[in-house]
Parts: sequence; C-alpha cells; structure tokens
Amino acid sequence: MTIEIKVPVLPESVADATIATWHVKPGDRVSRDQNLVDIETDKVVLEVVAEADGIVGEIREQEGATVLAEQVIGTLEKGDGAAATNTSNEAASAAQSNSSTQSSEGEAVDITVPVLPESVADATIATWHVKPGEAVSRDQNLVDIETDKVVLEVVAPADGSISEILADEGATVNAEQVIAKFVAGAAAPAAKADAPAAASADNGDADVLTPSVRRLLAEKGVDPSSIKGSGKGGRITKEDVEKHLQAAPAATSAAKSADAPVPAGMSDRTEKRVPMTRLRKTIANRLLEAKNSTAMLTTFNEVNMKPIMDLRSQYQDVFEKRHGIRLGFMSFYVKAVTEALKRYPEVNASIDGDDICYHNYFDISIAVSTPRGLVTPVLRDCDSLSVAEIEKGIKDLAIKGRDGKLSMADLQGGNFTITNGGVFGSLMSTPIINPPQSAILGMHKIQDRPMAVNGKVEILPMMYLALSYDHRIIDGKESVGFLVTVKEMLEDPTRLLLDV
Repeated sequence: MTIEIKVPVLPESVADATIATWHVKPGDRVSRDQNLVDIETDKVVLEVVAEADGIVGEIREQEGATVLAEQVIGTLEKGDGAAATNTSNEAASAAQSNSSTQSSEGEAVDITVPVLPESVADATIATWHVKPGEAVSRDQNLVDIETDKVVLEVVAPADGSISEILADEGATVNAEQVIAKFVAGAAAPAAKADAPAAASADNGDADVLTPSVRRLLAEKGVDPSSIKGSGKGGRITKEDVEKHLQAAPAATSAAKSADAPVPAGMSDRTEKRVPMTRLRKTIANRLLEAKNSTAMLTTFNEVNMKPIMDLRSQYQDVFEKRHGIRLGFMSFYVKAVTEALKRYPEVNASIDGDDICYHNYFDISIAVSTPRGLVTPVLRDCDSLSVAEIEKGIKDLAIKGRDGKLSMADLQGGNFTITNGGVFGSLMSTPIINPPQSAILGMHKIQDRPMAVNGKVEILPMMYLALSYDHRIIDGKESVGFLVTVKEMLEDPTRLLLDV
C-alpha cells in the first residue's frame, strides 16, 4: 500500500513553505511516527512523520524546494515495502538532481533555477559557493537563489565540477533558467568540499544544518564545527549560532575588521554596506501595504498602574503557591481588553469584502518575541479563562515560541492583538494593525511621573496605551470608548470581578 507524504496544512497567513531537511532517502526502512522531513515556514519548522512502518519510495521535492499546503512531496510503501523496491533505485537516482536523468561519468548537465511558486515572477542569484573548475561532491550546495519569500539551495547532481557559471551573483533569473554548466566526474577531495558542508560533516551529517542556519553561518563567517548543536540529533539551531556569537564578540569583530581594512588612524570609523535581501524587501512592502490598505489611526491614553502593582504585591506569594505560576501584568491586560471587546463589538470585528464580520468569541493574539522574530500566537476563548489560566496560557505560548515549537493551530486566527513593547523599554509607539484584524493595542513602559491628584502632585507609575484601529469600521467614538474602558478596568481591577 502506497502512502503519500504531504505538506501539512499551513495557516491562512502563510502562502508556502520550504523543504528544509530530508532525514531519509529512497529505500530507507522507517518506523511509524519517525520524522521524515523538516518543512520550514516563515514562523515555525514542521516535522512530517511516517504514518506507518514501511520503506521510503519516492522523494518528489528536494531540499530548498518551495511547496504548498497538502502538496505531495514523496511516497511511503506500507509494510515491508515490496512495491517500493521496484522504484527506490530510480527515485534515489533522481533525488537531488537538476536534470531528468542521473549524471554519469563525464556527462555535461545544466544547472537550472528551481520551479518558482505561481506568485513569484523571478529570483536573484544570492551567493555562488563554488568556482568554475572547483571539485564538488554530490548534494553539495552550489548556489543560493533568493526569491521574495525564501532562499532556495541548488545542489550538485553528482560528484564533479562546475565548468561554467552563466549567471553571476546579483543577476535576476527566471524559473528553470540555465545558470551554470556542470560536468560529472570523480568524487571531490574532502579538502575542496565547501566549508559549511565539511564542517557540518564533523558534527555527524551535513543534513543537520537547515537552510536558515547555513545562511546565518555564512553571513557571520562561523565554522559550524566550533558549535555544539542542542537540537534534535545534535542539530545546530539558530539559537546555538546566536549564543556562539554572543560568547565570542571580540573574535567575530576581529574577523569582520580583517575583511574591511581601513586607513591608519580611522580604525574606529568602519561601515558595512549590505544589499537588502529580497525577503527583507518583501517584509518592508507588506508592512507598507498594511498601512496603505487600511484607514489606520492611533489614539492614546495613559493608565495609573499603582492599583494593579499594589494588588500583585499583596497576593503574589499566595497566587503563586496556589496556582504554580507568577502573577504578571499580561493577565490583567487580557482581562481588561476582553471586557472592552464585549462592550465595543466593532473592535472585535473584521472587514470581509463588502461585509463586516462580527465575532462572538474572544481570541486574542499575544505578540511574543522569539529567536526567529516577532510572532503572534493566539490565546483562545479569553472570556472563559481565569487569571491563572491566562497566565499559564501566555507562558506556554512564550516557551513554545522560544523553543520553536509553535504549531500552526497556535498561530491561526485571532480577532485582536496585544503587543507589549514596554518589556524592551518602549515609552510610546504606534503599532501596525495585523490584518484582517481591525485593531491592535500597544502597552508600554511603566514609568514614574508627577501627576496631579486632587489638586496635589503625586509620583505615580504611569503607562501609555496606544490603540491603532481601522477607521473604515471603527469610528472615533468606539475607539476612544474602548481605550477608556481598558484604562478604567486597569485602574480599578475590582471592576473586572464585579463586571461593572
């Protein structure tokens, strides 16, 4: 029985994904639930496991390929894999190849740009890792090709060498365009293998490096053999590389300085110019599009945090002893926002074409900073959660984000977003709406400020609130009323208990 190996369902905001690492090859015997392949999206790395015991038949999409949700990327023969034995040799010979047939000794092969997604018109040659005449090994990365969404790696179809490079770094290329000529030959000597592949072999297997890790190692000029991987099977993660760089800033700085010598007496006046990547350009364009496609406006207020701080000081120890978790500020923010969303349903709604969709549930996205960037996992049904349940839910999401274990279900949906720039010291900001949501609330740094209270000046811990909203659906009255409600709930938390 043949089982199709498919890409998992992707969240609504993720159009496609990248094959990061195949852990098996055609003909390999695998066990049920064994990890077959890692698939990388903009936010998380997904593991696709075997549905049953069997033998890997065909691998249809190679590492670096851009794939869509539920796309078939390989096959698995259930049981002893009798049917697979007829096709495994053929599939193995086709794997990791840029031509329809496997290269033989001395055969010339065209190196072509991989097939691009429908929404991607062209790509850019980012980095050639080899030079003409340089011996390479089968599956060694030859060139990085950057699209608007991902970086694709094109690997050697066999042992041999590049005879001619037809498209230099920085060139714009199209799908299936020939960018180099390759000649199959003898195996490349170990000394001539590319540095990242050779170094990672010392760690056990070149496959332990995902494309994103390889790019980071190349950008920072780090030898992977000097890093001990903490990931599954000894895999080096981006966090491992970042920790290594933090531990040896002097060495890294010296290496960069050596690459860019400057005139005597001006050693402290260096600069580095790096072209903006296509991915960064796309992020910039999408942020700009979010601002231009919504009638976004921001309204501000401020809140006296002393009542909540006093409440936390009074009950912190009892709360932690009873519930096993510390009492933070975010649970109060979520409770106050949930109550305000009940009173102002427009803020909890979204625009769908010419319709307004009002949501009768309260799923709140919480901005979480991770090593991969800022993500917004969703805390669901906040109206039915206690303060302790909210604190535990936020902690679980933060840990998942830190460890790169956020699932697609964690990231899907959400009617409203809370972002807390105050943890980084932000005093005031204008957050950008997370479409298709209609509003986002920014919390900021709590800072002691002199305030007039009953005709006297008092020093109080104050925090600015910023609500960015889509003026097409939310009027000024609703936006100000919403923010005032949040302020009142935070300044008098008893209201949350009495529902007043």
